[in-house]
Parts: sequence; structure tokens; C-alpha cells
Amino acid sequence: MLLGTLAAAAILPAAGEAGRAGQAERAGRAGRAGLPPSLRGSEVTSLPTRAKHVALTFDGGSNDGGAFSILRTLARDHVAATFFLTGRWADTYPRLARRIGRTYLVGNHTLDHPHLTRLDTNAVRGEITAAARLIRARAGVDPLPLFRFPYGDSDARTIAIVNSLGYVAVRWTVDTLGWEGRASGARADLVRRVLRRLRPGAIVLMHLGRGPDGTTPDADALPSLIAVLRARGYALVTLASLRARARAGAGSR
Repeated sequence: MLLGTLAAAAILPAAGEAGRAGQAERAGRAGRAGLPPSLRGSEVTSLPTRAKHVALTFDGGSNDGGAFSILRTLARDHVAATFFLTGRWADTYPRLARRIGRTYLVGNHTLDHPHLTRLDTNAVRGEITAAARLIRARAGVDPLPLFRFPYGDSDARTIAIVNSLGYVAVRWTVDTLGWEGRASGARADLVRRVLRRLRPGAIVLMHLGRGPDGTTPDADALPSLIAVLRARGYALVTLASLRARARAGAGSR
């Protein structure tokens, strides 16, 4: 953990980027002023809306196996999406991170993708703050106030830590299970998995990397999923409304 934190600190912006770094730090302090009560103490599993909106979210924490295909599909089909990146992923793939940061909403997914419930409080805070520094440096955006727990592994203590740093914890409505590789099924299976849980405000979890067998089910199924969702009358949105609620709550305190 110490080595990871030192590595993150080593890439802090140099003098030419000092202004942007200072702005990001000030924004972080403002975010830590507090979240609205509705966003504290639990994970958000869907957007509060009756409109036929669905949010596609992509986690980047292992490799970039499906990333280029996913970005091509999103650009071609004019789809909005939200990305949760680990600091290590952003540091390993800085060009991809910058490309994502220029176009899409980005959230914090920790530095090294550990099970946070197994870490002490200082280590949890270190994972989150070191990731934020790397994401700001590599993607060019501040991930505050969106956070996703690696493995969905959370408890009351770790959620409280996340909230104390100004982040709202974002879970999901449905996981495509594409990260499993072939075990997740064919493309049609991934689409059906989403449709079974589809409702207004649904948050869909997908992944940027290859599965353990080298396949990329999420990237492969994405074009079909987008087409089916639109055919059912759903608009594809980001988590911008959730970010706005979190920032409004912080700014009011």
C-alpha cells in the first residue's frame, strides 16, 4: 500500500499544471463539506426517475482488452456513458484514460482494486485519495463525487469513509457478468440479463477489460444491447444527475 501511495504521489502535476491541480484540490475540499442525507450511508443502485432512462457504466480496473471496441461503439452510436477507473488503470493506460476523460463522466474505483472491507480506515482513505490524484493527472478530470467499490464489497464503515471524502457510493441495478468471460454466456445472454432487470433509472455494470479466458463479452454484446434498449424506448444517460445532486448537497453546507 505504501509503495502504491508513493507511486501515486510521484505523478502529481508539475508547475505547468499547478493551477489545475489547485482547482481540483479545492473542489475536493468543497465536496467533503457534506453530501445530502439521501446519498449517505448506502449505495445508489438506480437513478430516481420515472423516465425511461438507463445508465451504462464501465469499470476499468484490470486491463484494456475491450476498451477500444467499447469506445468505438459508444462514439459510433452517440451513446453517453460513465466510467469508473482505478488509479492504476489510468496510470497504465494514460492515453485511454485521457480519451475517456475528454468525453465521458469519470468516477473513482480506488487505486489498486482491493477488497476495501479488509483494509483499515487509513488504508481505505489512501486507496481513494491516491486514485483521485492519478485520475486527475492521467484522465484530466476530477472523479469526485462518484465512487464505486471494487467487487461491490462494502459495509457501513467503508461507506462512511467514502462519504466523508465527499463521494457517493454507486452500485448497479444489473451486472452483465461480462467480466466472467465465456462463463457469462453468449451475447444474447448478456442482453437478456440486462432486460430482466430493466426499469426506469437502471444502472448497468459492464467492464473494459478481457475476462480470465481472454474474451471480451461486454465489448462484443454492447452494440446489440444499445440497439435493444433504444428499441424499447430507453434513453442512454450518464450519472450526471447523481453528480449534480451530490455537489448541490455539498455546496449547501
